[in-house]
Order: sequence, then C-alpha cells, then structure tokens
Amino acid sequence: MMSEKSKLKKSRANWKEKAVKKGENERYLIKENKRIKKERDKYKDDLKRLKNQEKVGAIKNISTIPDKETIVYITLQLFLIARISFRGISRVLSVIGSYLGLSKTPCVQTIINWVTRLSMSRMKRISHKITEFSRDFICVIDISIGLGKILAVLLLDTRHHLLNKGAPMLENVHCVGVSVADTWTGETIADFLEKVIVVVGQPVSYLKDGGTELGKAARLLNDRGYSSFSIDDVSHIIANLLKHEYQEHPMFETFISACGKVSKKFKQSVLGCLVPPKVSTKARFMNLHRLVKWAEQLLKHSPKGGVPKDSLISKLRKAFDKLPECKTFISKFLRDADSLLKCQKVLKTKGFSQGTYKECQILVETIPERSAVRIGFENWMRKELSVAIELGLDKVGMPISSDCIESLFGVAKYHGTGEIKDANGIALRLPTFCGELTPEDAKNVLKISVKEQQNLTQSLPSLVKQRRKVLSNPGSLEDIQLCDTQKNIELIPESKKRVKNPLIHAISDSCHKIDVPFIALKKQNESFVEIETIEVAA
Repeated sequence: MMSEKSKLKKSRANWKEKAVKKGENERYLIKENKRIKKERDKYKDDLKRLKNQEKVGAIKNISTIPDKETIVYITLQLFLIARISFRGISRVLSVIGSYLGLSKTPCVQTIINWVTRLSMSRMKRISHKITEFSRDFICVIDISIGLGKILAVLLLDTRHHLLNKGAPMLENVHCVGVSVADTWTGETIADFLEKVIVVVGQPVSYLKDGGTELGKAARLLNDRGYSSFSIDDVSHIIANLLKHEYQEHPMFETFISACGKVSKKFKQSVLGCLVPPKVSTKARFMNLHRLVKWAEQLLKHSPKGGVPKDSLISKLRKAFDKLPECKTFISKFLRDADSLLKCQKVLKTKGFSQGTYKECQILVETIPERSAVRIGFENWMRKELSVAIELGLDKVGMPISSDCIESLFGVAKYHGTGEIKDANGIALRLPTFCGELTPEDAKNVLKISVKEQQNLTQSLPSLVKQRRKVLSNPGSLEDIQLCDTQKNIELIPESKKRVKNPLIHAISDSCHKIDVPFIALKKQNESFVEIETIEVAA
C-alpha cells in the first residue's frame, strides 16, 4: 500500500507534465498569431498600394478636358437635361472633377452666370435659328403670374407635325421675346408683340389660350396691319366648355364639398391610401376630371347590400358624406369629359387636320347632340379647320396645343429659383429651356462678356436683394420704393434685320396673300425630301 508521500509526489509529476505541454501549445499559438497578423498587415498594405496605383493609372489614362467650352457644355447639360440645382451641379463636378481633369470646380455663382449668358447668347443669335424654318412660323404666346406677370413669345414651325411625332415640346420652339410687367393689357401686349415682329418677322398665326387680353392684342395687331390668324389652344377650349356647363350645376358645390370632407376623414386613418387627388382651385376645370374619376372609382368599392359593422366597407361608407348623392353629376361629367379628352389627345399628338377632324367627330358622338358641350366643341373645330385650310395645313396637321409654353413656365418657376419666385429672375432664364442644347451654345456663352451681363442684370429689380436689405433693417421701408423705380426685364432679339435664306420664301405681309404652294417635306437621313405639293388658294 502506497504512502501518502508517494501519492503526493506522483500527483505533482502529473501536474508538471500537463503544465509543460500546455505552455508549449500556448507559446506556439502566440508565435503563430504574431506571424499571421504580420502577414495580414503586409497583405493589406500591398492591396492598398496596388489600389492607389490603379487609381493614379486610371486618372492618367483619362484624357483631360481640352478647353473651357467642354466644361461649360457639361455644366449646362446638368442644369437643362439632368435638372440639377446650381449647388448640386457644383457638388457633382467636385466629385467627378478629378476624373475629368478639372483643376478647379466652378462655383455656384459661375454656373448661374453661364446660364444667364446662355439666355443672352440665344436671344442674340435667334435670327440664325429662324433660318431653320422652311415656311412661316406660328407665335405661341402666354402670360404667367409669379411675383410679377411674365409675357413670353415662342416660335413654332408650322410643319411641326410633318417633321416630328407628337405634340410640340421645348426642344421644338425658340424663345424670341420675354418681358415682365405689373399688369398686362391688350394694348401693352400688342406693343410688345409689334417689337418682336419688327425683328423676327410676321407670324402666320398666334397660338394662345382663351385669355381676353391676348385676344384683344391679336385684334389690335390686325388693325395695325399685322394680319395673322388666331388659334385657340384645345386644352383651354375643353376646360372652358366644361366650366360653362357644370360650374352652375346644382350638385357641383355639393360634390366639391363632399370630396373635401372625405379627404379629411381618410387622412391619418387606415383608408389613407384612398385620399382624393389634389386639384388646384385656379384653372380647376383643367384637371377636374381626375377628381371626378377618383369619386367614381371610390363609389364602386361600396356595393349594394348590408355589410358587417366593423368592416372596412362600413368605415368607407361613414366617410362618404354626400358623395353618393352626386352619382348623376359624376356619370354625366365623365361622359362629356372622357370624349373631349380623347379628342384632345388626338389633336395634340397629330395636329388639326381633316383626318383628325373626322376622327374627333366620331369620338364626340357619345355626347348628346343638343349638349352645349358638344355644340361648342364642334363649332370650335369648324373654325379651326377653316384656319388650317387657309394656312395649307389641313392635310399636314396644324399645331393646336400651347402645352410647350405652359411647360416652359412650369420648369422655369421650379428649377433654378429659390423660395421667392422673382418674375425677373424667372424671365431671364426662359430662353435657356427652349431649343436643343449644342456645343455651339457653350462656345457662344463664353463670348458674352462680364460687362454685357452686368448691363442687363444690374438694372433689374431683385426681390431677393430687397428682402435682404429691408427685412432685417427696421425703418428702411422707403428703400422699397427706390428699388421699384428700376425697369423690369425685356428680352427681344437684337438684330433688326432678319437673316434670309435662299431656300426660304419671303414672309408674306398678310396670311390671306399666300400664293406660294406649300412644299410638304419629311426628314430622311438628315436631309429633307419632297413628298407632296399642296396647292393653297390665294
């Protein structure tokens, strides 16, 4: 039998053996970890060095921007095509500048100056653009209300629907006149249009909405010897017909009120996804069909018969207010609006011609013959058809939509402007959005000197500057009157002699004296070929 002492010695020997083995393993692991970490750090450093070498090599391989014109062209593309703000353009160029070879990124004010000079250069060289028209042009005119009233004049080729598919867009028009005033009357509009006509020539027609001032201006110009036809925009005609028919309808106010109450009950509820679309109170009948269509679709979610008390249909019915009482109004309005809107789409896309006239006659057959809406629309079509025949466009398609100028005002008001919608600032940039942007535009921007820009912009009143100067300085209200003495902007082409192209016949003194056959052309392989000759009666 082993003694206690021998047992203790044997136990200590086992412990020492285990400790030695354990120590050897831990020392080995420590050495391995150090080696692995050292190799890992080396690999990381090598990878980082290789990436830097690749980046430097890539930058060296990229050809640097050869001149300033390309920088200006890229900047204008970001503003006009990508629709990026001035500050956003500066930030984008700072990110990609090293890859483009930019040594210095243009600041915000430099970008603003380039856009302003683009307007100035386009107004200077508009006579060269007019030579692109192989026939007389149409003047698209309209007034937009901001902090001041802006009058704009655009030129549109009468052959637009022959050479292009779809309605006229901003790329297809040229801005030849911009002016700002506190108020516009028929006389002042006629005076401004006369200044434009003296420079660019007399249009064969004016394309406008149903505004009384614009109509009066066209009549005054006819009295002054500038005889031109007047074309009424199809969208405004349809909106006015619906307004005259339904604004005094006994259920109209009930319908509008019910839609407002339904909207309040739906918001912040489980039915929030069903809230009605927003419709502006101004020019309401331009988009009222969206609200009426929403009401029709909403009422279809409530079938006849009883439903469980806590169901969604029950909650929907509680929020209806008086909307179910308007079913007759809704169905009648949609009957008229749907037919007219189909006609509108056809006329905007194809233009007004004998073919589209017959197509619209079929579409309006769903409206009762004695309806004032149908009678008014058919009378308008007959009037515009006679104008198209006089202009020789009844087979080609006469432009009948002024959406291009509405789009121009919409873009200009919300792109490149701040919270204060300064009419002069908006008007100054209108020409930049018209026509296609080319590298030649960038070259022309650099030809505008600082002095030329200052001569134009320094004399303009600025609401932003007025606000900064007056709002934070009590007792300085009198300074507003001093600023009001400054003259508002007025942009028209500078050249007083229209550049004539031997391929373009002379502008007629009156649209009734056209005695030259209209040569219908189509674009083929970047050239124009004759496809049809339409005789126009004198």
